[in-house]
Amino acid sequence: MDTRRYLERINYAGSTAPTLDTLRALHLAHMRTVPFENLDIPRGRRIDLDGSRLFDKIVTRRRGGFCYELNGLFAALLGSLGYEVDMLAARVPTADGSLGIPFDHLALRVKLDLPWLADVGFGDSFSEPLRLTEGLEQQRDGVTFRIAPEGPERRLLRMADGAWTPHYQFALESFQWSDFSGGCEYYQTSPDSFFTRRRICSLATPGGRVTLSDTKLIITHGKDRTELLLASDAEYAVALREHFNMVLD
Repeated sequence: MDTRRYLERINYAGSTAPTLDTLRALHLAHMRTVPFENLDIPRGRRIDLDGSRLFDKIVTRRRGGFCYELNGLFAALLGSLGYEVDMLAARVPTADGSLGIPFDHLALRVKLDLPWLADVGFGDSFSEPLRLTEGLEQQRDGVTFRIAPEGPERRLLRMADGAWTPHYQFALESFQWSDFSGGCEYYQTSPDSFFTRRRICSLATPGGRVTLSDTKLIITHGKDRTELLLASDAEYAVALREHFNMVLD
């Protein structure tokens, strides 16, 4: 892990002491500089959970990735700075309310005086870590989250339209990065996978988010939302460069 280059990639120049303040700042910096994206999958480029290859993709070539890539590499960064980090297996609700496959999503538990839930690989999610404490309502960028017990697991809830909705459900058992290889394989090959059916690239911004969903550019800021349909591959490439500082090779 070349910590210096990784920190430069996320435009972070603050303290690297393994404290809560540093964790919060690193998490926010990551969310605002490294896109959540699946653009290798529609192009038939294989994704393997290999640290050196993903460092080259995300840090050297300034790309993004999805949860297995982003949270896996972020865990390595945190470990290099002296944090104790566990990889947690989560499952995301599907359209019918059922939960996804085992190892559906990779999230992180960071152990400080209290445990914290970190996640830079979900897309539209919390910008700074959440205390991994049941029942505590926590606001991030105007959105309220709460962690509730669900048998031996925990369910992360998000307040939307006046009601608590499930964000994802996770176990407290710690896993290795390689344990998520089956989920990574499924999401880049299965015809049932969202990622094999749609191109997505999304990045948090101060006060909002910018997203490319197939050929639609969506920009939100507060309650304002604009949409633009891109007419060509050239316009798509310009949008990637201007909004995500990204060029596909």
